[in-house]
Amino acid sequence: MQQLVIIINGSGGVGKDTICNIVGRHYKTMNISSVDPIKKIALENGWNGEKNEKSRKFLADLKQLFVEFNDLPRTYLMEQYQKFLKSDKEILFVHIREPEEISKFKNSINGNCVTLLIHGRNHTRKAWNNTADDDVENYQYDFIYDNVKGLEEVENDFLSFFQMVYCKSNTK
Repeated sequence: MQQLVIIINGSGGVGKDTICNIVGRHYKTMNISSVDPIKKIALENGWNGEKNEKSRKFLADLKQLFVEFNDLPRTYLMEQYQKFLKSDKEILFVHIREPEEISKFKNSINGNCVTLLIHGRNHTRKAWNNTADDDVENYQYDFIYDNVKGLEEVENDFLSFFQMVYCKSNTK
């Protein structure tokens, strides 16, 4: 199987981690996020891991500061991408929220890469009051998956969808 990078996005609570875990049960996967180094810094400085509106805005603002200062999120992703290329992993899930950061990362790699937006059961736009979460829909994704099945059905449904994504990504 050829290595595939999937930039995955979606609003909070739509099942991105569930989707990644499903694929991980069937393929050798690696799962990273552009906010990972930001969360580490935040945890070392008083953030307790909450996912409420205030914390989400704090992380989004802090990430943007690091993007402007030294591009830490993309640097981290590129380091992880290089590790992925040298590994036996088949799929790299890369969680990136901001459309401009998605484009920046996608343009930085030479490998097989697609973008995937996950919609949840109640596909309504909730305002989180930060651009990272509020602009999730403002990108032209290669694929959109409507995660509307129950947990007992989603695995087979998504695996069928994933096979289609994988086949199409190899014909690009």
